[in-house]
Amino acid sequence: MMLKKRNEELEKALEESKRREAKMISELQRTWERLRVAEEAEESLCSQLGELEAEAANQARAYHSRILSLMNELSQAHNLLHLTN
Repeated sequence: MMLKKRNEELEKALEESKRREAKMISELQRTWERLRVAEEAEESLCSQLGELEAEAANQARAYHSRILSLMNELSQAHNLLHLTN
């Protein structure tokens, strides 16, 4: 009788252990999926950042070129003003 009771306790403990294991496996799978999604998002953001950095560098070069052009025009206008005075 005592052995039967002990066996039932062990079976119950085993079932509870199996439920906890299944729950942990499920949680691990969800965590793994969230990690995968986060890594994909990180890759996408890095790619977008690289594109934005390249675009910003191109715009900076264009603005610098435009500033130099305007400075040249201003200098020419200044020289013309001094020649006419």
